[in-house]
Amino acid sequence: MLQKAEGRDWRSMSEFQPDWMDHHQKPRGASCPPRTDLFSPGDHIPHLPLGNSRLDIDSQSLDTMPIYPLMETHLYKRRWVMLFLFAGVSMSNAFMWLQYSIISNIFMRFYNIDVLAIDWLSMIYFLTYIPLILPVMWLLDNRGLRDVVVVGAAFNCIGAWIKTGTAAPSRFPMTFFGQFMCSVGTVFVLGIPSRIASLWFGQQEVSTACSIGVLGNQLGIAIGFLVPPIIVPNVDDLDELAHHISIMFYVTAGVATVLFVLVVIVFQDRPDIPPTQAQAQARCITPDDYSYMASIMRLLRNKPFMLLVVSYGLNVGCFYAVSTLLNRMIIEHYPGEEVNAGRIGLTIVIAGMVGSLICGIWLDKTKTYKQTTLVVYLLSLVGMVVYAFTLSLGHLWLVFVTSGALGFFMTGYLPLGFEFAVELTYPESEGTSSGLLNCSAQIFGIIFTISQGKIIDAWGTLAGNIFLCVFLLIGTVMTGLIKSDLRRQKANQLAAARAGSREAARLDGGNCPPVILKEAKL
Repeated sequence: MLQKAEGRDWRSMSEFQPDWMDHHQKPRGASCPPRTDLFSPGDHIPHLPLGNSRLDIDSQSLDTMPIYPLMETHLYKRRWVMLFLFAGVSMSNAFMWLQYSIISNIFMRFYNIDVLAIDWLSMIYFLTYIPLILPVMWLLDNRGLRDVVVVGAAFNCIGAWIKTGTAAPSRFPMTFFGQFMCSVGTVFVLGIPSRIASLWFGQQEVSTACSIGVLGNQLGIAIGFLVPPIIVPNVDDLDELAHHISIMFYVTAGVATVLFVLVVIVFQDRPDIPPTQAQAQARCITPDDYSYMASIMRLLRNKPFMLLVVSYGLNVGCFYAVSTLLNRMIIEHYPGEEVNAGRIGLTIVIAGMVGSLICGIWLDKTKTYKQTTLVVYLLSLVGMVVYAFTLSLGHLWLVFVTSGALGFFMTGYLPLGFEFAVELTYPESEGTSSGLLNCSAQIFGIIFTISQGKIIDAWGTLAGNIFLCVFLLIGTVMTGLIKSDLRRQKANQLAAARAGSREAARLDGGNCPPVILKEAKL
């Protein structure tokens, strides 16, 4: 619906947006600076916060940030195509993360390598992410969503094809290189869900869309748990084993290729017209007003966000460690159950997918970001404790139940962290906040995977899982300390209040009164 601009009818939008109507322009460059001539005589024109950038605001100054004209918003049906196509790329990439570790005992025998080398086939995803995330976030801000997703899909496809030639015992270095190329693709896709949700989806569906984007990654992990033990059986003949491994690699490469071609042909950067007023205001930030390094520094000074960064890293790092070492933990207590180890991993992820979707819908309905995040974090801790103490009881069905409960909450936490971060950091780039969250997760993922592996070798699985429980408890306490400053919600509320004030003034036939929006207690 085309809204009225501060007491004047907009017969044409061209005066305000000659650049951002073209979605191939720089994503943060929009020709819509504050225009004082767009306000009615009785309007309250808020002053700019101190600093050289319009983004240089804190939680107290958000309500007095520059007010741009209310803009047209629109939801495009093709937003679902963009979302599900991205989810497919993320799925393919996540599958290749776990296709080695879930049958680690088979690949150790095939390549004649030790357990640490197998673990590094998963941990290379974490290690690659840490040095590359800053330049990728810069690329996302300066080139846009499409270019980043295309590059990520390309690296994923290249890595998959490299691995097709590694189904031989002497080619472990090459398969490691292929896995490294896939891990580079992860840097380009892992933090995208919150960005694509904000760019394409409306206020009442943005959290659900973010959850679906995360579901793509989780579905890939689920397939990575389920399919490799089925395609690659634990046979003694190395030639037969090489044949099965080759089949898995070629199927994976074929899927990655199809997805890459679809991304190049179909995927778009962003819609011509923004979906929400918050996104419309963010587009008004011109390139001259935006500094990437200044944005990073503002985020590092944002105390609630930094608490979330650490607590998110602790939770997701624990999930990465459990996923990577799951085969070892299951085989230790249930020898010969490689297939069931994969099914248990599948149970964790499927339950987590349900949890992610439910949490996303719940956030869209209630906007209770901190409360929901804290409850889910606490239940992740409870689930980890129950899983730790039931794993060794000898009842495989019980492991399925407890791992499913663990996955429901631990994986369901992922979209909550993304969306809470966007709220705490608006109007900063969603890709930047998500990137810092994921960087924290990769760092803790490496630390926890190596540490838990050593603890399991020395004292058993119970000690290793208790080790993770301690850090989940720390993360729960940190989550409780986060101040809930929902900046994106305030921006949307401010736009709605202004629109309502204009409409009331129009009906009364008078000038529009100043709009003052106080901090909402959500």
